[in-house]
Parts: sequence; structure tokens; C-alpha cells
Amino acid sequence: MSYALQLSVHTRAFDCSRKSRRKRRTRHLQILCSSTSIPEQGQQKDDDNGRRVQGQPHVILVERYGNGSAKRYMLDAEWQVQMIIAEHGSVDNRFQGSHLSNASLSWLPETVKDFIFPAGFPGSVSDDYLQYMLLQFPTNVTAWICNTLVTSSLLKACCFNSGHYFASAVGVGSFSGTSAAASAAAIRWVSKDGIGALGRLFIGGRFGNLFDDDPKQWRMYADFIGSAGSIFDLTTQVYPAYFLTLASLGNLAKAVARGLKDPSSRVIQNHFAISGNLGEVAAKEEVWEVSAQLLGLGFGILVLDTPGLVRSYPVLGSTWLSIRLLHLWLRYQSLSVLRFNTINLKRARMLVKSHVLYSTVPGYVDCNKEENILSLERFMKPRIIFGVPLEEMVGGEKSVSKVKTLLRIYAKEKYILTMNQVARNIEIFISFKVEATSVSVLRSVWQTYWLHEKSESINDLFDNLSQSLLEMEDRFEDFLKQLDAAGWDTHQLNLKVPKEISIDELSPV
Repeated sequence: MSYALQLSVHTRAFDCSRKSRRKRRTRHLQILCSSTSIPEQGQQKDDDNGRRVQGQPHVILVERYGNGSAKRYMLDAEWQVQMIIAEHGSVDNRFQGSHLSNASLSWLPETVKDFIFPAGFPGSVSDDYLQYMLLQFPTNVTAWICNTLVTSSLLKACCFNSGHYFASAVGVGSFSGTSAAASAAAIRWVSKDGIGALGRLFIGGRFGNLFDDDPKQWRMYADFIGSAGSIFDLTTQVYPAYFLTLASLGNLAKAVARGLKDPSSRVIQNHFAISGNLGEVAAKEEVWEVSAQLLGLGFGILVLDTPGLVRSYPVLGSTWLSIRLLHLWLRYQSLSVLRFNTINLKRARMLVKSHVLYSTVPGYVDCNKEENILSLERFMKPRIIFGVPLEEMVGGEKSVSKVKTLLRIYAKEKYILTMNQVARNIEIFISFKVEATSVSVLRSVWQTYWLHEKSESINDLFDNLSQSLLEMEDRFEDFLKQLDAAGWDTHQLNLKVPKEISIDELSPV
């Protein structure tokens, strides 16, 4: 019996094309090994069925270069090693995979690639890295253009009425001494920054558990809130007497936006760092951001130098609004190309609904494309409410029979689920037991969608609950197998068990 083994390792080699110096480059070495021993001279080799035929060249090694080209080492009929150089357009499809993005950037000099991409790119990062970064760059450029226009409005508000300086703008014109006026102005300016810092403190302390579940959503909302903060800054030019109030509100909104942005960006960077190179991914992203900042500031200065723009507030405001809308659209597009293979509650809903209705699950690429980044959990149907007290689940009635029935139905599950009819909509109440895990949350979502899609009436509540559990018992294993086959990470679910209320069964009923 023969088999083939393919190994991929990183090696260091020297490019000697230039005699003046040696340049070290990263190469990917792929080795094809066969368990069949080398036959003696004249011996007939096996055919088809995965084995070699006598006289046919046999690839024993492929040396891959960073520019997408490759060198094949082949063993001919006389057992002599031959070298064949393949350009990046003609490399064997078996060896392409993640190297396609590298081949498409073959026109880029190696020094530039090393400067802007992590070492080992593209194999050291996820497949969506390049597309995301290419969209992030113009997004950051437009952000810095907007920032330049906003700064212009702030400075104009600081010196209004042709000659009043910053001290009068913040309300310290009555101070007799210049030093006292400057000190008071500095105190109020720092107070404005302090208010913004409180916003970041609140976000980090209160909402720190949100970002791992849905970083795309919170990164988008960060830009919305930051845009609102910039609007406050722009209005300081119209109402300079309220400069401190408006600037403080703007700073607070932008600080809240930064509090949402930074943790979300860390999660996205961690998604890219498939080789454990989070620090390098973050550093290279900084290179892209600073480059976009310099370009954006340059464009912003050109916009401000446009005749008539700085003197007309309506023109300035409409210019800012146009560029900001373009920025938000680019941000949405960049987040839309991200392909997370982890399962959060939003993606779990999509996967479960597909399996309940059609007995199939979409792959993580298709699911991420269909995912609505802006949708909030509370507005999704059916509405699921986690951590509901048992008294509310049984309708406020202290009925021993209802409690016993629920405990009996969910004796084998790590949660208790029931339904409530509100007008034409159905609400699902779920409470988790002490030993519940992320899989328990996924099971409860599967049962929720079966009840929502399959149950005909809520009148026979307990019968529907029992039937849904029987269906889940029969089909949930198939659901998990399909998730694995579609490329989803089922070992690390981003489905957190609410800890506000938990049920601890002390004795059977």
C-alpha cells in the first residue's frame, strides 16, 4: 500500500542575483514523499491508482518563492534530478491555495511587502486580511480628511468676532491678568478632555463583554457615534459662545466611540493572526493607518486651501458630510469582507434557521456575506430573552404543576425554555441551569427556531415543547456534523451563558 505525504515548512535562503550583497528571503518548501521504495534499474513501476509509471517524471520537491514563482525538482526515468522553474502564472493548482493573493501582488517590490505585510504573508494571516486592509486604507484617509475639517471649525470657534482669543471663547475674558486667563482656559480645556476620558472609562467597565461576540457590529457603531461627536465640534463655529459645552459633548461622543473601536479592532486583529503573530499584525496595521493619516491630512489641507471653502460654513459643512458618508460606506464595506468562522448568537440564528427549515447549514463565507452587521439582537425575530426568572416563565402563577412539568420536560437539558404570545409575535423565555455551557445556548436556539417555524399553535405549549425536544434529539448531532463540514469552529463558541440568574436543581420532582 502506498501513500503520499505533503509537508510545508519555512526555510531561509539567499538571493544571489546581486553580487554586491546578499538578501535574505523567505521561501516555502513543499516536499512530496511516497512510501513506495525506489525500484532497481529496469524494474516496472506501478500504474494509476496513485502510483508512478516507469519513465514518467516524478515531482519530489517544490521550492516556492515569495513572489509567487516556484522551482520544481523532478526525478526522471534515469533517476536524475531535474529543476524546472515555474512562473507565478503557471504554478500547479495543487500548490496555489493561499498563495494566490501573493501572486497577485507580484508587481510590488519585496522591500515594500516586507514593510507593510506580516512575515510569511499571505500564509501567516487569514484569507480576508488583504481585502480588509485594502478597504481600510481609503476608509482611514477619509476619516483624517474629516478630522482636518472639524479641527478647522474648532479653531475658528476659538477666535471669533475678529480678535477675541481663546480665553474669551471659553468665558474667561473678565480676568484681568493674562496668566490667570491662560490658567483658567487651560483648566476648562483639560476638563473637556476629562469628560471624554470618563466616556471611555464607562464603556470599558460596563460593556466590556460585548466585543468578543460581535466586533463587526460595535466597530461600525463606533464610527456612527464618532460622527455624532464631530457634528458637535462642527457646530462650535456657529455657536462659539457655547464652545466649551459643544466641544465637551463632542469629545465625550468621540471618546465613547474610541472605547468601542479599540476593543473591537483588537478582536479583528486576533482573527487575522492565525499564526499567533498578533503583535506583528497590529504593528503592520499601524503602518497602514499612519500612511492613511499622512495622506488624509494632505488632502485635508488641500481642501482647506480651496478658495471660498473656509469662508462659507454651509460649503464646509456639506463637504464634511459628503466625505463622512463616504467614510461610513467604506467602513461598512471593509467590515463586510471579514469572514469569521466562529459562531456568535447572530450567526447561530442564521445557521439554526437554515437547518430547521432545509436540513442544511451555509458555510462561514456565505453566512458572513448574508450577515446584517447593523442588526441588534433585541429587534430580531423571534425575540429571545435569556435569564428569565422561573416565576415569569410560568406566567406569574405559583402553580406547582407547571413548575413540575417544566422540570420534567427539561430534565436532560441544561436549560428551561418556554414561549409567550405577545400580540402576533412569540417571545421565548430561557433560563439556564448552573452546569450550562455554550453548547446549551446553541441547543436552546435550535429549539427556539423549531418552535417558531414548526409549531402551529401555542395553546398546546407543553406538547410543543416536548415535540421540539424530540426533534432536536434526532437532528442536533447532524447539525453539529454539518457545521464541522462547512468549516465552522464548533470547539470555541461565542455563546455566553448569562450568569445573572441560574437554576440549581437540588432534588428531582
